[in-house]
Amino acid sequence: MELNEITDGLSEPVRKAWIRSLTNGRAAMTRRMLLRATALAAGAGSLAACGIPPAKSSSTGSNDAPANSAKDLSDSEKVVNFSNWPLYIDVDEKDKEKHGTLDEFAAATGIKVKYTEDINDNVEFFGKVKPQLAAGQDTGRDLMVLTDWMAGRLIRLGWAQKLDAANVTNAITNLESRFRAPDWDPGRQYSYPWAGIQVVVAYNKKATKGKAVTSVSQLLDDPELKGRVTFLSEMRDTIGMTLLDMGKDPAKFTADDYNAAIARLQKAVDSKQIRKFTGNDYGQELSSGDIAACVAWGGDLIQLKADNPDIEFVIPEAGYVASTDNMLIPAKAQHKKNAELLINFYYQPKAAAELTAGINYVSPVVGVKDELAKLAPDVAANPLVIPSPEMAAKVHVFRSLTEAEETEFEDKFSKLIGA
Repeated sequence: MELNEITDGLSEPVRKAWIRSLTNGRAAMTRRMLLRATALAAGAGSLAACGIPPAKSSSTGSNDAPANSAKDLSDSEKVVNFSNWPLYIDVDEKDKEKHGTLDEFAAATGIKVKYTEDINDNVEFFGKVKPQLAAGQDTGRDLMVLTDWMAGRLIRLGWAQKLDAANVTNAITNLESRFRAPDWDPGRQYSYPWAGIQVVVAYNKKATKGKAVTSVSQLLDDPELKGRVTFLSEMRDTIGMTLLDMGKDPAKFTADDYNAAIARLQKAVDSKQIRKFTGNDYGQELSSGDIAACVAWGGDLIQLKADNPDIEFVIPEAGYVASTDNMLIPAKAQHKKNAELLINFYYQPKAAAELTAGINYVSPVVGVKDELAKLAPDVAANPLVIPSPEMAAKVHVFRSLTEAEETEFEDKFSKLIGA
């Protein structure tokens, strides 16, 4: 797909921001650090600007209209086509070509999983599948994993199929309460989380000479950190953490709140307190001490700290922002029941523990901690993987945006970060 095709219709600041995000240097080899998707080009307004129609539906407007579904071949074709991100599944330590949990699912059900690591970026992947989805055609995929804001877009456009509750009983029972009611999929009728992603404050204690960095305020105002601070080029994460530090809830903020957060960050940019906004290259710079502190993704820090014990992370007193990557079944998928059974498989605590031990991201499954402790005690004890009750109480989500907000807010943020 040509770059111009993907970015067609975007405002110039947003288009430049997205291109910039794809050309950022990449640091340590974790899934989120290697191929972190940015939201800069994926707003509802951007989708509308590209002239993308919603899927055809019946007069009821239901996502379960005939145009959304296809004849389910699951009973006759024991296969499920699963698209996911690279480095985002457990692998056999002796044979890296094998995936332990997928092989277990196949052995238990007789269903073969054709697993493809072809999601490198939410926007890029959307560009791959949108022609078929808009035309009411099968994408060739039965299950895909997308970040919450993009999953929400597909649901709203009518391009995701409603799940059959009878096939996902484990998920219904074992989904942790804090993941149950996102505003983009109330009641989890169309999606279930694959993993949770946390945004925290991180610092290199050698670079700070032993001084702890515990808040966004410190990142923005501490003169000892001047020029050695980075924030993320992911709008929801940087603005969300700044709003929290200002005493505002990212789930309920107003346009005035957003503008105040932008102004606060702009002041730190103008004073050169903030060195830059990064996609994923903060990892290498934090580890080397080239930057002293930053806003970071929790899953990255596990590997960074394993390689460098000077790396520390802090959950600010004000709280932290979290998001999810989610499994959903696209419109016209031909093996819907098989895909639902795979979702259901991963909501068994044992399977969830095996996956979590392999990827080191937050599991949304109740009961995973005890199973994980048997497999990988160090991982089970890490609050970046299994949040403590105190940590879980501090989590916040960034609310869904209207089309007008998406366009306005992304333009302002792209100007802030110099895209």
